[in-house]
Amino acid sequence: MIRRSPIAGAVVVLGAASLVLAACGGSSSTSESSSAAPASSSAAPAPSSSSAEPAPSSDCKNTQLKIGTLLPATGSLAYLGPPEFAGVDLAVKEIDADGGVLGQPVVNEYGDSGDTETDIASQTVDSHLQKGVQAIIGAASSGVTFTVIDKITSNGVLQISPANTAPSLTDYPDNGLYFRTAPSDALQGAVQASNAIDNGFTTGASIARKDPYGEGLQNAFVAEFEAGGGTVTEALTYDPTAASFEAEVAKIAATNPEFVQVVGFDESTKLIQEMIKQGIGPQDVQIYLADGNLSTTAFKDFPKDTMTGVIGTVPTGDPSVDIEAFNAKLLEQDPALTDFAYGAQAYDATILVALAAEYAGCADGTAIAAAMPMIANADAGGEACGTYADCLAIIQAGGQPNYDGVTGPLDFNEYGDPKSATIDVVQYITNTKFESIEVVGPVEVPVP
Repeated sequence: MIRRSPIAGAVVVLGAASLVLAACGGSSSTSESSSAAPASSSAAPAPSSSSAEPAPSSDCKNTQLKIGTLLPATGSLAYLGPPEFAGVDLAVKEIDADGGVLGQPVVNEYGDSGDTETDIASQTVDSHLQKGVQAIIGAASSGVTFTVIDKITSNGVLQISPANTAPSLTDYPDNGLYFRTAPSDALQGAVQASNAIDNGFTTGASIARKDPYGEGLQNAFVAEFEAGGGTVTEALTYDPTAASFEAEVAKIAATNPEFVQVVGFDESTKLIQEMIKQGIGPQDVQIYLADGNLSTTAFKDFPKDTMTGVIGTVPTGDPSVDIEAFNAKLLEQDPALTDFAYGAQAYDATILVALAAEYAGCADGTAIAAAMPMIANADAGGEACGTYADCLAIIQAGGQPNYDGVTGPLDFNEYGDPKSATIDVVQYITNTKFESIEVVGPVEVPVP
């Protein structure tokens, strides 16, 4: 069971698999990127302490920070794009207003990631590399990241994603240049499983898109639910581009599950319509959605109240942070926003990159990567700060910052993953609106 607490600092236990999680405490210049760091499957480890700002290295090639976005403006995850773009843009706006990085404004190169059915991400990365970016913010889709991570990191460029959650990215060989501000789905899967058990369910099924995100979240959920005593009646993956999901849904329906976990992107609309047709829709069994298909717009054309009662999960900010106030700032940045998922994580990713470059005294990708744990991890010995301006002041005074962001403490483990995170459990009250019913965390993120 998960014993939940909305209070930061409490101990939270994710126990479906007897897993104990201890709780914890958003111009232009071209340049040549630095050579890749020695091969490693993890980010640089945090030092035990440091009190003085490192001097710029003599071989630093970049003194102006240039970032490139790799976020979904098109494709099956496009609904996640607007809040993420807004998060990056808001961060850059605030960074520049507070003096920039290394005394210069940040260059923010726009870039669409598309999805895995197109070559847009690869083309965007090629363009960013040609323009000399030292850090890429994205992708949102784990599957897209797998198509470009080698190209990015082999060029000595840092990649930091606000929304990648596939557990298989944790120990992927990345030359120490890949980070993410979203937790691995080893956590989200455990939260969903424990919620199902807490709600008294003993049997359930799962249907997920066949890609690193879908399979990773499904595997984590199934393992936790079964370890907690539940029975998984069927666990299927599907081709998200299929013309019909009739056969897959029929297999699920034949097992008479008490609930169904649905892991997908925008194709979930068509999948749930087929589930309704076969008698296992939201009004027949409990449906669990996840961050990839949790949307205020995707189901707007369904018959009234079809989605009422559907439960979803999504990584969110530390309960001690006023996330609604931050979302209001995002809305000022982009008044057309209707969803806010991963906007805070995109903001924090951008702030972290800027602070790391400032602290390192160099905007090279490898220098930024080496400095990331130093300015993010509490055990690195820095002084706590919650805004770019406050952290910058610490650096300029010769000190070391410890940035706690909109999403809370952003300490990285040895793989560049967040050490802790918070999951919001929500429930639809109409087809276009859901509300939080509980917050799980902050809790330690399991290493897959």
